[in-house]
Amino acid sequence: MTCKPKVALAQDFLANLATLTAAVQGKVLKWALRFQSDPTASGINYEPIHGARDGNLKSVRIDQDWRGIVFKPPAGDVYVLMYVDHHDDAYRWAAGRRVAVNPTTGALQVFAVESLVEPALEQARLAAPRPAVEPQTPPMEPPRTAMFAALSDADLLSIGTPQELLEQVRSIHTEFELDAVQGLLPVEAYEGLFLIAAGDSVSDVLFSRETRVDRPIDTEDFATAIETAESQSRFVVVADEETMAAMLNSPLSQWRVFLHPTQRKLAQGDRGGPMRVLGGAGTGKTVLAMHRAKWLAENRATTENKVFFTTFTRNLAADIEENLKTFCSPGVMQKIEVKNLDAWVHGFLRRYKYDHQIIYNRKKGEAAEAWQRALALQDTRLALPPDFYEDELERVVLAQGINSRDDYRQARRTGRGVVLTRGKRDAIWPVFEEYRAQLASRKLKEVDDAYRDAAALLRDKPPAYSAVIVDETQDFGPQALRLLRAMVPAAPNDLLFVGDGHQRIYPRNRAAMSSSGINIRGRSRKLYLNYRTTEEIRRLAVATLEGCEVDDLDEGSDEVKRYKSLSHGPIPRTLAFPHLEDALSSLLPMVQTGLAEARSVCVIVPTRQDTLAVQAALKSGKLPTTVLGPDERDNPDSRSVRISTMHRAKGLEFDEVVLLIPQDCRGLKASGDDLQRLQYVAMTRARKVVTIVRY
Repeated sequence: MTCKPKVALAQDFLANLATLTAAVQGKVLKWALRFQSDPTASGINYEPIHGARDGNLKSVRIDQDWRGIVFKPPAGDVYVLMYVDHHDDAYRWAAGRRVAVNPTTGALQVFAVESLVEPALEQARLAAPRPAVEPQTPPMEPPRTAMFAALSDADLLSIGTPQELLEQVRSIHTEFELDAVQGLLPVEAYEGLFLIAAGDSVSDVLFSRETRVDRPIDTEDFATAIETAESQSRFVVVADEETMAAMLNSPLSQWRVFLHPTQRKLAQGDRGGPMRVLGGAGTGKTVLAMHRAKWLAENRATTENKVFFTTFTRNLAADIEENLKTFCSPGVMQKIEVKNLDAWVHGFLRRYKYDHQIIYNRKKGEAAEAWQRALALQDTRLALPPDFYEDELERVVLAQGINSRDDYRQARRTGRGVVLTRGKRDAIWPVFEEYRAQLASRKLKEVDDAYRDAAALLRDKPPAYSAVIVDETQDFGPQALRLLRAMVPAAPNDLLFVGDGHQRIYPRNRAAMSSSGINIRGRSRKLYLNYRTTEEIRRLAVATLEGCEVDDLDEGSDEVKRYKSLSHGPIPRTLAFPHLEDALSSLLPMVQTGLAEARSVCVIVPTRQDTLAVQAALKSGKLPTTVLGPDERDNPDSRSVRISTMHRAKGLEFDEVVLLIPQDCRGLKASGDDLQRLQYVAMTRARKVVTIVRY
């Protein structure tokens, strides 16, 4: 019996296809479907490429002007569509590439030939930044040590360096040079090298990837190589014409198919208990979480014991559900429930005839009246501002579930900034005691208290979930984490938390997993590569966090030096204007330029009132605008200019972001570390361009 040939698509093929016109894409789709049905058909003429270093790369004619580059080994049944372009450009790409199996990891890799890597390194050395002021008598320059001189060939191969490029990698002396060849190396090789340059050991890198390097590898077995996790970060085997058509019709939706090796290994397979994955903005945390939900639904869940996927806001939950539907079958989606936690709690308590109304806004209605009556009992001798009492309520009393004076005396107040003696706590407590009494008389409950009530009910009758997946974990407080722990029995694969302390924009919700009954010891990983934001934008965003304390969601600290972006672009601009009116006037030409270059543009501002001012300014130029309200979902296909607050922009991404912010931020509700994190979130919504407008 003859096995059907294995046809695969390379990520480079889809990436370049997305840049071609719709007419050309149609031709490529028609050709690719014929190719997928039978790559051995007599009508397909595999032509050798003049000057190519890899004889397994062949050219296949699409029409007179366009060529597909195919990887076709002399033996075996693997055919890979590697690249598509105008014939001269396609030949040029193929002449500069090699495809080979890494002899240590077993991954099928695509990388540049030595004749491209060496000039890139030399150009980087010539263009390397120099000191702004040269000393009159330059000191003798000490001999430079290559960054990876201490690594053996086996070490370099194990982190993904192609055997053919060992010599060139050994000649790298600076991070500037390493970045210059980033696009010429396999992604796992570049990541491993920059992590080692940042201080990690080879063992650290291999542990985080869960990579085995102790197996015999057949470097001619391409069918096995293309199935490894590393290979699946750049190749996907296409089983049928329907799958091929779906992928070629959505070449920009590569996140549905291609996962970094670390993402894929974390998304698939069994885990011994709760797992935490950290990663900066744009590192693919949500993508990983969605793929994990898909794997669990396909392999472990049932329609009676579903996977519950939750996040902090309704908008993010709705976006996640829609994205899951794009790569999960209807049968798989029946085993996944997606809902933000507040909505789940509301529905759960209602089924139990809960006779309290949950407060989501303390500044409105009966809740506001209850709070004001409580504040009337404050001890004026303490000279504490009203804001202190509300912060203390949220960050201490509600977060720790405190209901009595004795509990408040013992409460932990780390990071609150104001030291309170026992006497002062006793003087403060009547405010909180009265507030709780006022709420009880009105049958109102704070959200944190409702979480505790739900968790108490779950102890007697846990819901039928096989696993819980939590996105944006940094925005959940301790009572929410305890509830999430109660929602699923302790078992393998029970909990996955993904998050980033740099993006905590609801500071009252800081919590530690270990203090909430969640043990992640030995099951914590990090994602380092930023797939969204350019390195130039990432560096500016990180600079805004200078001096900002960032935690790892479990009483430890996190850092940013190991994060890197894979793309580059223009350096972000900062413009300053004397008045808000001048700043608003500058927006129109700026946004018009972005739209003319077919970019999605979002103007991000601190407050809802600011969104209206921006909308009025842009309407004067007859530009279509959409103000993203708290309950309004974004349409990625819209050609209108989006206008958003910094909080609402969370979870979104655009080609270009204009951040409008006052020079003096003292009038804003957010300040200090909170404001720094909000600015970080706003800047990292951009894929290509950021402009900061200050007034």
